[in-house]
Amino acid sequence: MAKDEKNKLTRSRKNIMIRLFSYLAKHKTLLITAFVLMILSNVLALAGPALAGFAVDCITKETGVDFDGVWKYCILMISVYVLSAVLSYLLTVVMSTVSKKVTYAMRKDVFEHLSRLPVSYYDKNQTGDIISRISYDIDTINTSLSNDVLQIGASLITVVGSFVMMCTINVNLLVIFVITVPITIIFTRYKTKKVQPLFKKRSKSLGELNGYAEEMMSGLRTIKVYGNEKNVTKKFDIFNKEAVDAYYEADYHACAVGPSVNFINNLSLALVSLFGSVLYLFSRITLGDISSFILYSRKFSGPINESANIISELQSAFAAADRMFNLLDEEPEKEDIPDAIELMSPKGDVSIENLDFSYDKKKDIIKDFSIDIKAGQTVAIVGHTGAGKTTIINLLMRFYDPDKGSIRIDGVDIRDLTRKSLRQSFTMVLQDTWLFSGSVFENIAYGKEGATLDDVKRVAKDAKIDLFIENLPDGYDTVLSDDGQGISKGQKQLITIARAMLIDSHLLILDEATSNVDSRTEMQISDAMQNLMKGKTSFIIAHRLSTIMNADVIIVMGKGKILEVGKHDELLKNKGHYYEIYNSQFK
Repeated sequence: MAKDEKNKLTRSRKNIMIRLFSYLAKHKTLLITAFVLMILSNVLALAGPALAGFAVDCITKETGVDFDGVWKYCILMISVYVLSAVLSYLLTVVMSTVSKKVTYAMRKDVFEHLSRLPVSYYDKNQTGDIISRISYDIDTINTSLSNDVLQIGASLITVVGSFVMMCTINVNLLVIFVITVPITIIFTRYKTKKVQPLFKKRSKSLGELNGYAEEMMSGLRTIKVYGNEKNVTKKFDIFNKEAVDAYYEADYHACAVGPSVNFINNLSLALVSLFGSVLYLFSRITLGDISSFILYSRKFSGPINESANIISELQSAFAAADRMFNLLDEEPEKEDIPDAIELMSPKGDVSIENLDFSYDKKKDIIKDFSIDIKAGQTVAIVGHTGAGKTTIINLLMRFYDPDKGSIRIDGVDIRDLTRKSLRQSFTMVLQDTWLFSGSVFENIAYGKEGATLDDVKRVAKDAKIDLFIENLPDGYDTVLSDDGQGISKGQKQLITIARAMLIDSHLLILDEATSNVDSRTEMQISDAMQNLMKGKTSFIIAHRLSTIMNADVIIVMGKGKILEVGKHDELLKNKGHYYEIYNSQFK
C-alpha cells in the first residue's frame, strides 16, 4: 500500500472515530455512569485471583489446612464476583441505552439528510444500496457501540490491573510477557491493516446485492412476462458470489487473528507454569502466589485475545460507519440564494429562453430550447422517447438547474425564487404513482393540510373513483398497504389524480397522468381533468395524443430541440413530425 494511501486510511479512521464520538458525547451522564460501573466491576473482578491465592496459602505442610481462612477467602471471593457481575449487568444496560439513543440519532440524521439530497443523487444510486446504509450499516455500528467499545474499555482496565497485581507477586515471571506481548501486538497490527479494506469491500458488495435484488423484485411481473427468470437469476448469482466471496475473504483473514493470538497466550501460560514451578522449588514463590499469578496472567492475556477477536467486528463497524458518513457528506440540494423571492399567487406566465442542459456534461439533452407560454394556457409536449420531455419538467421544478439559459415565471428567473415556494406553486401527477401505507382518505388528502372528508369525497367523485372507494371494506378509512398493493394501477393513478384535484395551485404538470387508465375511464374523467386544468398553466407530457388534442400549444420535441409548435389542426396540416406521430397511433 502506498504511503499516501496509508495516510488517507489513517486520517479516515481518525475522522470516523471523532465523528462517532460526537454522537456519544451527547450522552455524557450515561457515559460517566458507564465508566464508573466499568471501573468498579473490573476492579472487583481483579480481587478474585488474589483471594484465591490467599485461600491456597491457607494450606501448609506445617499447620495443615486452615479451614476458617479458606472459608473466609472463598466467601469474600464469591461476594466480589457476584457484586462484579451485578455491576457488569448494570453497565450493559447503560451501554445498551446509549447505543439505542445513538442509533436513533444516526438513522434520524441519515433520513433527514436523504430528504435534503438532490434528485440527481437518487438517479445515480440504487435504492437497495441506500436502504442498506440505513439498516445494515447502522445496525453494524450499533453492535460495535454496545458490545465492542464496552469490551475494549473493560479489557484495558483488566490488562493494566492484572499487570500491576503480577508485579506485586513476582517481577521475574513478567519477563515471559516481554517476549509474547510484542509478538501479539505486531501480528495483530499486521492483520488489522490487511483486513480493513476487505470489510469495506464486503459492505459495498452487500449494498450492490441489495440494490439489484430490490430492482428485480420491483420488476418481477415484467421479468416473468418475458420469461427472463434464468438471466436475472444468473446475474443475481454474480452479485451473490461477489458478496459471499467478499464476506469469506474478510472473515477468513479476520478469523486467523483469534486462534493465533490464543496460541501465543497459551504458550505464555505454559511458560509461566514452568518457570513458576522452578521458582517454587527454590522457595522464591508460594503455591498461592503461583495460583494467583496464573489467574492474573489469564486475565492479562485474555483481553488481548478478546481484542484480537473483536478486530473483525471493529473493522466491519469502521467500514459501515465510513459508508454512512460518506452518505452524510453528500452535497445536499443547493441552498436558495440569500435574497430569494417567495413565489406568491403566480399568474402563470412561463418563459424559457435559450435553454441548454446535460446530465453528465458529455451529451446534450436539451439544446437551445426557447418558448413563451401565457398564463392559463395548456401546453402539451410530445416526442419520441429520449427527446427531453421529462427533462423539461425536471428543470421547471428545479430538480436540476440548466447549464445555460433561463426559465422565468411571471418574469422572474426561477433560480431567484425559493425552491419551496416554486414547487408548491405546481401540482404534479406522474406516470409512476406513489401511495403510502395509510387510509384512502390520508392518501388523497396528502397534499392539502386540513382537508375534510367532504373535500376528499368531492374530488374522488370528480375523478370517477368514488364508487370504487365506497365499495372497499372500510370505505375512505380502508388502509392501503405499501404502494397500494391489492388495487390496480389504474385505480392507484385515479387516487393520485384525485389528490392533485384537491390542491389549489397555479401551475400543473401531468406526466403521462392517464397512462394506466383505460380509454373509457379516460373519457369519463376528461371533464374532471379539464376542471383541474381550468385557469392554470398546464404542462402535459403524453404519448397518447388523444389526451392533448385540445391543448393551446403543442410542442413537438426531438433530440432536445423544438421541432414544431402549434395547435393540433395546424400541425396536422403541416404534415411534419407531429403528423407522423399522429398517423402512427391512429392509422
